[in-house]
Amino acid sequence: MKLKVAVLFGGKSTEHEISIISAIQAIGYINKEKYDVIPVYITKNNDFYVGDAVGNIEEYTHIPELLKKSTQVIWVKEGDRVSLVRYPMKKFGNNVITQVDIAFPIVHGTNVEDGTLQGYLATMGLPVVGCDVLSSAVGMNKYVMKTVLKDNDIPVLDCKCYTWKDYEDVDGLVAKIEKAFTYPVIIKPLNLGSSIGIKLAKDRDELLEALDLGFEFSKKILVERAITNLKEINCSVLGDYESAQASECEEPVNSDEILSFEDKYIGGAKGGAKGAKTGGSKGMASLKRKIPAEISSEMRDKIRKMAVDAFICLGCSGVSRIDFMIDMDTNEVYLNEINTIPGSLSFYLWEPLGMKYETLLDNMIELTLKADRENHKVVYSFDTNVLEGVKLGGGSKGSKM
Repeated sequence: MKLKVAVLFGGKSTEHEISIISAIQAIGYINKEKYDVIPVYITKNNDFYVGDAVGNIEEYTHIPELLKKSTQVIWVKEGDRVSLVRYPMKKFGNNVITQVDIAFPIVHGTNVEDGTLQGYLATMGLPVVGCDVLSSAVGMNKYVMKTVLKDNDIPVLDCKCYTWKDYEDVDGLVAKIEKAFTYPVIIKPLNLGSSIGIKLAKDRDELLEALDLGFEFSKKILVERAITNLKEINCSVLGDYESAQASECEEPVNSDEILSFEDKYIGGAKGGAKGAKTGGSKGMASLKRKIPAEISSEMRDKIRKMAVDAFICLGCSGVSRIDFMIDMDTNEVYLNEINTIPGSLSFYLWEPLGMKYETLLDNMIELTLKADRENHKVVYSFDTNVLEGVKLGGGSKGSKM
């Protein structure tokens, strides 16, 4: 019997549309002889929809029309099984659309990639492909991620974190930043990806513009010094907490000082695809890049080892992409960020090593099944009579235990 795999995408995120591209692309490569694939679209209001049109990329040019021909569903746990159930329910007839064995979130950004969706699905009792709640949350929060990595001797740039409260006194905030850093600096929203809200500031005027932009997308921003003579290198990692392997390294080719959202997704990403294995929108695979990266074999080995070390340190699972910066003036390497669910699942970094996209996806699902078997061996609750005979005094305000 085939496993039923629900591929979830979309959600309340600034990277909503990119998630659609990544997921429908992946759906075309999942082995249909082993798995029944159920595309599940999450709207920007966090409603769930299924239906024949949901897996067709061309339908997303008119989302209101897509929703009219699709079925809204909710997740219902019945015993050990989880089902997608029609909502609102019909008075008569069967409202169960399908049962689900595994959830495969291919989502990007805040509210979905940051552990929020993973926690919801895990609470339903579903095995979830990819990082768990903690590693998803840590990976999304750039400040926490850097703190954990730094504590484990993985090199990152020093940074400062500031909030909306700091932003209320913008002159004071600028003074703090100028005291901590010399120009140029990079301003980043704390928990966004796809280069959204990131800006380089070479002087005070540009810093003010960068702060305005960063705080538009996040309540917290990160400030770090900018490397002026920079080479960016990305590497993907596949595995879990026990063992992991690194992909080939790539060197993105950007048209600006910072690899922008447009560099990553707009340029070369036009066209129509129906979730098939060829043609159309390729997501991150359409980005201009050098594969393999133009670096020495020693640097390649160093970055690939750092990528695996960071992946295991953060407790990741499935496939992540880890982005590095090389300061060409000093030849020092710094880990920049981790993408716990990278665009296009970074399949293009595995193909040069002989791993096809179908195999990559199959490996991710197998890792999930392994983790699920392990979870069933752990005791999470037990029967107890601790509440027997307990009497609370003073109503709900306190206890006289």
